[in-house]
Amino acid sequence: MKILISGASGLIGTELQAQLKATGHTPVVLVRRAATSPNEVQWDPLTGKLDPAALESIDAIVNLAGATTGKLPWTKQYKKEIIQSRIDSTKTIIQALKNCNNMPKVLISGSAAGFYGDTGDALLSETSPRGEGFLAELANAWEREAMKAPSGVRVVQIRTTMVLSRTKGAMGRLLPILRSGVGGKLGNGKQWWAWISLTDQARAIIHLINTPTASGPYNLTAPEPATCKQLVKALGKALHRPTLIPVPAFALKLVFREGAQELLLCSQKMSSARLEATGFVFQHPSLHSACAWVVGKD
Repeated sequence: MKILISGASGLIGTELQAQLKATGHTPVVLVRRAATSPNEVQWDPLTGKLDPAALESIDAIVNLAGATTGKLPWTKQYKKEIIQSRIDSTKTIIQALKNCNNMPKVLISGSAAGFYGDTGDALLSETSPRGEGFLAELANAWEREAMKAPSGVRVVQIRTTMVLSRTKGAMGRLLPILRSGVGGKLGNGKQWWAWISLTDQARAIIHLINTPTASGPYNLTAPEPATCKQLVKALGKALHRPTLIPVPAFALKLVFREGAQELLLCSQKMSSARLEATGFVFQHPSLHSACAWVVGKD
């Protein structure tokens, strides 16, 4: 298959490309500069430029483009960029699909765990209601835009959680702190942190592309829930480092403002049952196996 990817240079996009190549598929990446190879397609989501003819030979699209929400604190201007980067990218892809004679059969479009807002100890399925806050509104708008795809295109929205990686993303910031032995829980540590390994994130996307019955939202989260305290402790154990120095909630809010509550202190206990019901089997289903992989012991 030929899979067109937006946001291909990001953490998930890079891993997705590697796994597609390893399994004999061809990733085609959307780039904002002039294309320099047959497996690149130029586009400009700010102006809505994407040649529909470029989609004629594509089997599936994976839409991951969007400015990172991990850049804290969120300024008013940066929040606009976060929104625009997702909505404009999705609009551009949808418009090209509508003008395409031979449409790809499936669109895997990004979304986020933020859809649910702060939900305490409640177990979240894909039928759980939308929450409140900036990220909930963002995820909802992103999903609604993807649903404007023409009939005949199967749309899957992937509600992405904390992606555990060996070098980048949240782990890229947290691991050096834990390795130095000065890490600990954030706030009271009781908030649920939905998580998934980078390996399983990309594997799940490929699985959903290949599952004709899959449509609508899917929680991309591991089957073993973990609180912030449990996750940090498990990583510390894998690294043989103490995790005794907590970061008070007030300090996080003082430095990171709104983003602290929505990203770091927010509680989201997500279920992977719908994804597993499609036959997906996790490579890292437990916190122990995921942490061992993150620190290079797997």
